[in-house]
Amino acid sequence: MSDVQTWIKDTVTQNPVVLFMKGTAQFPQCGFSGRAVQLLKASGVQNLVTVNVLEDAAVRQGIKDYSNWPTIPQLYINGEFIGGSDIMSEMFENGELQALIKG
Repeated sequence: MSDVQTWIKDTVTQNPVVLFMKGTAQFPQCGFSGRAVQLLKASGVQNLVTVNVLEDAAVRQGIKDYSNWPTIPQLYINGEFIGGSDIMSEMFENGELQALIKG
């Protein structure tokens, strides 16, 4: 396992809610990442950890390899890959996202 993969694994397993996104929660740099942050806030997330993939090309590619998922944002809850913006929207609409976050 590469250093990047180890770092990603540690990040997603040591924090309850992690969003790999373009930009930051305060300044999302793509619409999908912005929507993901809004959904998480609306779901009552307390300790959101965000990783700006635009700051590090190795992390940007590494997270795609880690999850075997081609797009950003990517949400992890309790170490488990949940999905991207569209999946988060669906889960929010039917209450699954809020339930997962409240744990």
